[in-house]
Amino acid sequence: MPDTVITPSIPTAAVTPAILEGLRAIVGDKGLIQDEQGKQPFVTDWRGSTVGTAAVVVRPATVEETSKVVKLCFDNGIAIVPQAGNTGLMGGATPWPTHTGIVLSVGRMNKVINVDPVGYSMTVEAGCILQTLQETAASHDRFLPLSLGAQGSCMIGGNLSTNAGGVQVLRYGNARNLVMGLEVVLPNGDIWNGLRALKKDNTGYDLKHLFMGAEGTLGIITKAVLKIWPKPKDVATAWIALRDPQAAIEILSEAHGASEDNVGSCELMSRACTDMVLRHIPGTQDPLKADTPWYLLLEWTSSRPKSDGAEGMSDKMEQFLADQMEAGRVLDAVIAQNESQARNMWVIRESVAPASRAEGPGLSYDISVAVSKIPEFLDKGIKASLDILPSIRPYPLGHIGDGNVHFSFMGPKGMDRATLGQYSPAITRAVNDLVTSMAGSISAEHGIGIDKLDELAHYRSKTELDTMRTIKRALDPKNIMNPGKVLRLA
Repeated sequence: MPDTVITPSIPTAAVTPAILEGLRAIVGDKGLIQDEQGKQPFVTDWRGSTVGTAAVVVRPATVEETSKVVKLCFDNGIAIVPQAGNTGLMGGATPWPTHTGIVLSVGRMNKVINVDPVGYSMTVEAGCILQTLQETAASHDRFLPLSLGAQGSCMIGGNLSTNAGGVQVLRYGNARNLVMGLEVVLPNGDIWNGLRALKKDNTGYDLKHLFMGAEGTLGIITKAVLKIWPKPKDVATAWIALRDPQAAIEILSEAHGASEDNVGSCELMSRACTDMVLRHIPGTQDPLKADTPWYLLLEWTSSRPKSDGAEGMSDKMEQFLADQMEAGRVLDAVIAQNESQARNMWVIRESVAPASRAEGPGLSYDISVAVSKIPEFLDKGIKASLDILPSIRPYPLGHIGDGNVHFSFMGPKGMDRATLGQYSPAITRAVNDLVTSMAGSISAEHGIGIDKLDELAHYRSKTELDTMRTIKRALDPKNIMNPGKVLRLA
């Protein structure tokens, strides 16, 4: 648990033997995990740095079971931590050490209910693995654009609850932009059925947006109607050695027109990040051995298949990169010649998080600023951090097409986590003050959870915080739904 976060007040009602039997009557023995070893993966966050407690892990198989579990907890004041794939980075799905209630896992609710390739939608349960949904869409010649490093284990319910981002936000938007309708179990056990596959529905408040990004504090998402798109048929992926970050945003600006609005992803990578992945992730290969501190992973996609003799995405990208080289923005570049080469490029980008875990203790900030301000932020942010700890090692990277930078550092070689932690508050304040001064966000896509609880309180206005508290108290008057996450109520 981060040293700077003070444990908030959360309900402490115990799961009595009678309540446990009530839960068993609802979900059966296979829906309960009581032994400490079995509970461990559910009470420990992905990074292994935050560990909480739970009286029992409850795994309902249907929305009806979920509703009954939540109603039982509501009637008895039992706190609930909703959980999907538990791959978050802010501790939002991890119980506090003082948690005496349950973890409610949606993992058994994992059916694809319907795919409508004609209407470009699919209806799914919250426990579906994201990669499974991507593959299901592809099997219908369709495309689900939500894509992130944890897609092999994260679940769509968690993706929507945290409004996940990923590498396709530039073109398709965050998770909330991919949703037509939701089914949600409210904190009192009521079921809201908003599973409408409508692109237009102007009947009052759009309730689904309350629950996406709320990190399970307002209710439990159990089903969703997702938007899908035509499957990409012509893809060009390039690894580009850059002059500097300013060149990256200029390249992106011109790429939209050159690709005929087919830019799918634009990811900034530092040489330091790339080398770290090559050190720790077996099988990765350096796509381009160029002597420059900055790289760009650029991908263009089209749903139109390349015709014989016609100019495809790779041809257009090759000419574009030649023009950018002549302009001095590109120093060198390679376009993937096959799927294997393209996949290697993406594995490097997606493996930064596991590589950093292997590298040692570090600090990471998930921030966003206006795209045009990214070079200024990188310059000032790195300088401010080095002023505090001159031997810290910057490892910046990010989805610069949408202004999101993962502003990361590895601790100085030989420095342990506890010592690095002594510098963390000063560096955090410097980074977040800079972000705020540039009208940015201290959390672009990872959410608030436990880790940024006090940072949200520090940087958001009283009006915003009071409005969020009003909504929370209205929907969850007993504060049982993921209490102590995102927002302090007092």
